[in-house]
Amino acid sequence: MTYKTLLYEKADGIATVTLNRPEAYNALNSDVYNELYDVFEKIENDKNVRVAILTGSGEKAFAAGSDVVEMANMNTLEIQKFMATIRKASDRIYTLTKPTIAAIHGYALGGGNELAMCCDLRICSERARFGQPEINLGLIPGAGGTQRLSRLVGTAKAKEMIFLGDRIDAAEALRLGLVNKVVPPENLMEEALGWAKKLASKSGPVLAMAKAAINAGVDTDLQSGLDMEAKCDALCFATEDQKEGMKAFLEKREAVFKNK
Repeated sequence: MTYKTLLYEKADGIATVTLNRPEAYNALNSDVYNELYDVFEKIENDKNVRVAILTGSGEKAFAAGSDVVEMANMNTLEIQKFMATIRKASDRIYTLTKPTIAAIHGYALGGGNELAMCCDLRICSERARFGQPEINLGLIPGAGGTQRLSRLVGTAKAKEMIFLGDRIDAAEALRLGLVNKVVPPENLMEEALGWAKKLASKSGPVLAMAKAAINAGVDTDLQSGLDMEAKCDALCFATEDQKEGMKAFLEKREAVFKNK
C-alpha cells in the first residue's frame, strides 16, 4: 500500500514509520490515523519486523496535534466517528506485541503527545516541547491524554498540564517520566536506532510477554498484576529462546535468539 501521509521503511528487523505532513506540522487527520492503523497492523503481522520506530518528518514537529482544520466544522456525530478512528489507531499501536519507540523532535502537542504516549519508549531531542493545549480550544484531550498522561506523570501533574494547557520542555518531560531519554537533535535517530537494534537482538516472544504483563498490571490491582506476571513468565518457558538464553548463560556466551 502507498501511503499519502506516512513514510514506511523496513531494514534489519526494524520498521520506521514517519508522519509525513511537514507543511502542517504533521497534524493528525483522519487519513493519518487510518494509515497508522494500517501500517501497524502490517507490522504486527510481519514476522521479519522485531521493533518499530515512530517519528515525524521536518524539523519543527513530531506532531503538533490533531488537525483543527478538519475538526473545526464537525458536529457531534462526526467528531464521535473521528474519535473512533483515533481510538482504533491508538489501540493498535499500544497493543502491538512488538516494542515501539517514539523518536520525538520539535512539538509533540495534543494528539501528538497522545500518539507518542501510545509507544513503549520515548526518546526526544533537546528541542522537543510537550503539552496538552486542548483546554485553550474549549476542549479536553480526546485521544488518551486524560488517561495515559496521568499514568505516566501522576494525577496532579497531568491535571496541571491539561487544566493550564501549558507546554513543558524536554528536561521537564524527562524529570516527570514522560520520556525516557533526551539527546541532542542531531543524535535523535541514531539513539532511537541504537535502542531498536538492541531490542531486535532480544527474543520477540519474551519481549511480548514482558509488555503484556506490564500493560496489564497498569490497569489492575497488584495481586492481579502479579498473577499476570507469573503466567507470562511461565509462558516464556514454552519458547526456544528461553532455552537458548539459559543455555548461553551456563556456557558463558552471548545468547543467539531465533525469535521462537
